[in-house]
Amino acid sequence: MARPRTFDEPQVTRQAREVFHDHGYAATSVQHLTAATGLSRSSLYGAFGDKHGVFLRAFAQYCDDNAGAIERELAGDDAGARGRLEHHLRTKVPDSDGPQRGCLLAKGTAELAGEDVDVARIAGDFYATYERALTACVRSAQAAGDVRADLDPAATGALLLSVLRGIETLGRAGHPAEALRSAVDAAMAMLAAPGR
Repeated sequence: MARPRTFDEPQVTRQAREVFHDHGYAATSVQHLTAATGLSRSSLYGAFGDKHGVFLRAFAQYCDDNAGAIERELAGDDAGARGRLEHHLRTKVPDSDGPQRGCLLAKGTAELAGEDVDVARIAGDFYATYERALTACVRSAQAAGDVRADLDPAATGALLLSVLRGIETLGRAGHPAEALRSAVDAAMAMLAAPGR
């Protein structure tokens, strides 16, 4: 009979995801993971299967946590929708110039999605959730008269997702924060209803 686990699996997953976030998938060794989690190789593999299994669990946890946070941030009453949307875009601009850590989603997708169907599926599910949340927020802002009524909400949600991922990628590369803030200004100006 298998012994019950004596560690907090979600916490171990969070510890492992920080290692993958810092080093990427390929450069993360089992030694990195055991040092970060305090687990032996056998305990780590007993719980997750192998390094790939650890990464998939960490990647899925990261995506789930972020999807939930995004949905909560963008949901609410129609009157505040435009403000929530603008706040969301502005908080994605780095506070300073220079290379940024970036997000595990972007790193993992860039490194693995082309060859790993599980990573591609998890990332695809996250982006679909993100796009739906943006679309719903645009629709709410339109209902309040704060976003142009002639815009298709779904197409606008897809456009904003592209802007957001562009901001993340350029920020990671050290693109000037002021230029990224200007991109947000342009996106919000494009959305603005006449007279707003």
